[in-house]
Amino acid sequence: MPVYVRNAQRKCKINTRGLKKQLLIILDTLGCLDKELSVLFAGDARIRKLNARYRNIDRPTDVLSFPQNGGNGPASPLLGDVVVSVETARRQAREHNLSLDQELVLLLIHGILHLLGYDHETSRAEAGRMQRKTRELFQTIFPEGNVTGTHFF
Repeated sequence: MPVYVRNAQRKCKINTRGLKKQLLIILDTLGCLDKELSVLFAGDARIRKLNARYRNIDRPTDVLSFPQNGGNGPASPLLGDVVVSVETARRQAREHNLSLDQELVLLLIHGILHLLGYDHETSRAEAGRMQRKTRELFQTIFPEGNVTGTHFF
């Protein structure tokens, strides 16, 4: 199934082709290459509006996920939509001592795991499970990279 990637922001230059290749590796590792995924790279203003509308939180966030299968895992061929604020990712990359590409991949992994039913807010055990899977997927893309702590939760 296709992976759609759209860059709707212009403040930060990003390599959408490279990120799409990395997305395909992530989906393959998760056994989800047969699923359809849409990714939107946005700015803080747009993600703030989405966050306010769908979560009643009137501030920008780093990533939002919108499952198309009711949030019950990979039952549908439509996995869902992930929206990433590139502006927030750029700030967080500096804070986390990562490149912008690494931070974007972390946020994409985070969003995709939510689409698959992972939820770090339900329990410590689930947070740990999501953190381990995030680390595993990140190291698939960046074998030399290391993600420590829980800054992405």
